[in-house]
Amino acid sequence: MDQYASTDPIYQSKPVPGRICRVLIVIVSMLLGSMTYSQDDPPSIDSQLDQLAIPPSQLPRCFGLSDIVEPRALAVCDALNLKLNVRARELAENWVRAEPNSPASQFALAEVLFTVEANMPRALFHLNRVEELTNYTTLVDAFASGNVQWHYLALSQLSYVHQLMGDQLQSLQYLEKINEIYGQEVESLRGWPLIKLKEFDLARISANLVLQNSEDERERSRAWNTLCAVELASLQPIESMTYCNRAIDEEEGAALLNDYDTVYLSNASEVSLSLLEMEQAEDYLNRATRYLNPDSVADPWIYKLYITMNQGRFDEARTALDRMLVWRESQNPIVAVMNRAEHFLVSASFLLLAGYAEDAIRLTTTALNQPDRNGSYSADAAQKDAIAALLNMMANRAEYQIQREKIATMDLTDSLRPRIAATALQVDGWRAARRAASLFADFEVLQSRLRPYSPLDVHVPEWVEPELIALMGTGVMSSVLEQANANGAFQLNQGYYYAYRAEIAALESEPEQTLAAGERALAELPQQEVLLKARISARMAAALWELDQHADGLAQYELALQWDPSIIRRLASSLPVTFNGDGTDFAGQAEKYLAASPRFRRDTNGFILEITATNDLSVCLKSRAGNSLSCYNLAAAESQSSKWNSQQLVQQFHTETFGLGYDISKAQRSMLLGSSVYLNAQTDTDIQQSKEAVLDR
Repeated sequence: MDQYASTDPIYQSKPVPGRICRVLIVIVSMLLGSMTYSQDDPPSIDSQLDQLAIPPSQLPRCFGLSDIVEPRALAVCDALNLKLNVRARELAENWVRAEPNSPASQFALAEVLFTVEANMPRALFHLNRVEELTNYTTLVDAFASGNVQWHYLALSQLSYVHQLMGDQLQSLQYLEKINEIYGQEVESLRGWPLIKLKEFDLARISANLVLQNSEDERERSRAWNTLCAVELASLQPIESMTYCNRAIDEEEGAALLNDYDTVYLSNASEVSLSLLEMEQAEDYLNRATRYLNPDSVADPWIYKLYITMNQGRFDEARTALDRMLVWRESQNPIVAVMNRAEHFLVSASFLLLAGYAEDAIRLTTTALNQPDRNGSYSADAAQKDAIAALLNMMANRAEYQIQREKIATMDLTDSLRPRIAATALQVDGWRAARRAASLFADFEVLQSRLRPYSPLDVHVPEWVEPELIALMGTGVMSSVLEQANANGAFQLNQGYYYAYRAEIAALESEPEQTLAAGERALAELPQQEVLLKARISARMAAALWELDQHADGLAQYELALQWDPSIIRRLASSLPVTFNGDGTDFAGQAEKYLAASPRFRRDTNGFILEITATNDLSVCLKSRAGNSLSCYNLAAAESQSSKWNSQQLVQQFHTETFGLGYDISKAQRSMLLGSSVYLNAQTDTDIQQSKEAVLDR
């Protein structure tokens, strides 16, 4: 999974807790003269609550309150409720121009900027202005001013905005203000900022206080969620999912129809993964995908895509990608800025496997360059940048290999421009590698990364994590690996430990140790770790070839290609082949291009690479027994030369052999980058069909 997510509501100010409503009514009654008190001996608010009959409110809510009667505020709320977002912005801006010193006008504009446009810095500016214009220190002062609602709402929203923008201390300070001035119990909202600050002991104390004192199901659910996250902070796997399951149980009891928050199920799925309970993890996600929730920061299709990719279930991964786009299109703006990096990075991972490395570069670059609001995730911005830089490095290197494959089919003069572009890719890959190394350069961070499915960090797919070894150096990673092993990081499955040992041995050119560790890893890893096993098989194949064990080496190469066709390209490796042409000029030309490719090397003990031009033009990669591993046929273009036809055939053969074979349209790849414009009518139809499929689940 990606990161452990907060269950805090998207808008803390909606709805106002029942105790606050009661306090408002009591104080209003006092100010109207229905109750009297002396300054020397004011009555207790609680002592008056039971004497007051409170009729059920029939007023519509505005900004979460039912007692706002300001016409301009109601007009803004009406526009927001009707999704007339431009109109809401105009009304709020006009109000601020007319009454710049009105706390109500400043809050209304802040709310539009926050909820509709997700423009947190500008919303924060106007919320700070509300605080400047109110700045009350007591409940009596707040009510006497006539701006009590706006003061309370501003404090509440200031706490949440600071949380999302990463300033957890400020978030806690505003929660404390709410408690001091309004007497509202905010303990259940303190847990997540404390988790973000890594104050796990304080977070545990806070959560236990909530469980001891609160009967509110949502507050209790947040508390159980906090305890679940605290348990996950250890490098060792937790012993049970009791806390996490209690969070789900409490939330299910509190949820209204079609108002279930997928965060709890996504978090439970992540915990299950950290316990290597793969099927249970996917079951939680399948439950979460039944709810198309625009307010939820947890998009279950992101995590479903990660799981299906890890397991080599590429058809299901392709479907999950489509469903993920539907979910993203339905999200409210404030949610979209919180998890957009997740969408970019998981999409880049899939495109990297599918052979669209150039698009993966754009996605990872965007994730690096755009600030993400990660206050609802346990991971921080540095972790997001670290994995984005790592994937960006991999994408640049993969695209460099793709360009080398194309250059192999070109004459020197035609290849000059592509060679320059390829050099630029090398430089960009090196820069991304340096950036990733600097962000990962912490002993504790690396230890946590090595734990399988480390739950409180940004998710690095298990098939990607071995890249850290070459990035940080085999000596450093050997030390980190042994320390992590001693600390219990691999106690649930030692196969992951041996997978790292095999990678280290391969990079240090120690074939015997590569084979010994690789065999242990393949035997002990969960069967679902298909892509990680493909990497190990590719490393073992190279080691076997170095030891002249050709038959076993070919068997491992076959497994690697079967599990992950892109692995040979991503490792900048090559397949041993012997050419078998039909003697035509076309076959000779194609053989020359294939022999120059970085993906193939001549070897009499290798696979058979068969080239024919009998009917259609054809290239087939076959086992020594004649079984087809990858074939591509091309109808010859009569108007083109034999050279042109052979170039097209060889280039397409590379695409089919070392990719997933999915034709992802330019329109959809643009949508993955967040484009709101559909490039053709077919895309609209596809999205609508996908949305209907989601809603039918």
